[in-house]
Amino acid sequence: MLDINFNNKKFVLLENSKTGKVNSDTVFEYKPSGNMVTADYHGGTINYGKIIVYLSGDKLNMLYQCITIDNELKAGKAIAEVMLTKNNKIKLKLNWEWLTDDKATGKLEYIEL
Repeated sequence: MLDINFNNKKFVLLENSKTGKVNSDTVFEYKPSGNMVTADYHGGTINYGKIIVYLSGDKLNMLYQCITIDNELKAGKAIAEVMLTKNNKIKLKLNWEWLTDDKATGKLEYIEL
């Protein structure tokens, strides 16, 4: 199990599936509280988003919602694998699914700034 500190960590996108909404201008800001972590995200195509995470070992169970710059209200869920890069930056690899609209799925990666 990795000992990861999410306190005030910021992340940016490395890659996302076509059906995803976040892009390279989106910034995620994480704050932990025990086994729970919350994150706000904004920028690029996202006006505002919120993530609630339950930590379980090196996996994150996530629920998220956002409003896009086109006023779309979106919600989804994801399981993220947590890893550390060679320079000790946190990297997250997500398998995600929209709970709204067409229920599209995808993969996303982002890394600590």
